[in-house]
Amino acid sequence: MPTLLIWHGYKFRFYALDVGEPPHVHIVKDGKSLKVWLKSLEVEKNKGYSDQEIARLLKVASEHRDEWIGAWNEFFGV
Repeated sequence: MPTLLIWHGYKFRFYALDVGEPPHVHIVKDGKSLKVWLKSLEVEKNKGYSDQEIARLLKVASEHRDEWIGAWNEFFGV
């Protein structure tokens, strides 16, 4: 499970079992989780985050999107 970034306690990561899905990132902290498609920056699943938190987290994901898609492709051999 590669962790791409830890930002203010939020862990941005993907999981080895995510193979076969489009590039995305899971963002976890304090029992909450968010799944975001990297290409569109759309929220796939939210468990516990407020709209304000999601906006901040999407901004961070946007800033790192190209880097993380590259890491995804390298990890999964795409």
